[in-house]
Amino acid sequence: VFAMADFRAAMKFCFLLGKSGTETLETLKTAYKDDAMGKTPAFEWFSRLKNGEMSIDDKPCSGRPSTARTHENVDKISEIIKEDRRRTIEEIVELSGVQSGDWFFHHDNAPAHTALSVLQFLTKNGMTPVPHPPYSPDLAPCDFFLFPRMKRDVKGKRFADVAEVKEKTTEALSSISKDEFRQCFEKWNKRLDKCISVSGEYFEGD
Repeated sequence: VFAMADFRAAMKFCFLLGKSGTETLETLKTAYKDDAMGKTPAFEWFSRLKNGEMSIDDKPCSGRPSTARTHENVDKISEIIKEDRRRTIEEIVELSGVQSGDWFFHHDNAPAHTALSVLQFLTKNGMTPVPHPPYSPDLAPCDFFLFPRMKRDVKGKRFADVAEVKEKTTEALSSISKDEFRQCFEKWNKRLDKCISVSGEYFEGD
């Protein structure tokens, strides 16, 4: 079993050799195979190296323990959520021993969301990406709820300029009630549970 520090040291070595983030990730996969660090944390740490943060230790966060955002803790929280996706944030904090305060950011692995600039922004602002299975838009609330819901209010309308587009889409977003969001996340939990129950195999319907 490899420690996270092993991966970070290897990444630092590749960085000093002048390799790109993608080349470094491929090197990790070649060396560690299935045990290699994932794409998101790898690019996150590579972005730190590019920003001059050469330490392979976790960066202390102001007001929180230095271990609050280690990848080990992210894995721990992920396992707790997988065991029971209905657990509240308070329950997760109690079970994991990790203090809350970080934002958890969910996206569907679209290239725009995994770009280095985005990973740098998330790292800078203490936001931890929530793992999402590939090719699964039906498990992304934005895809199965938010975007269709907003389109309902703006479909078939013409706008004078970009400013009006922003204005009307903001209005559409603001018009969504808390109850609609609550129902959305209830459906999300059901879909995730269904996906787990069939071991990730294809299924239709909620």
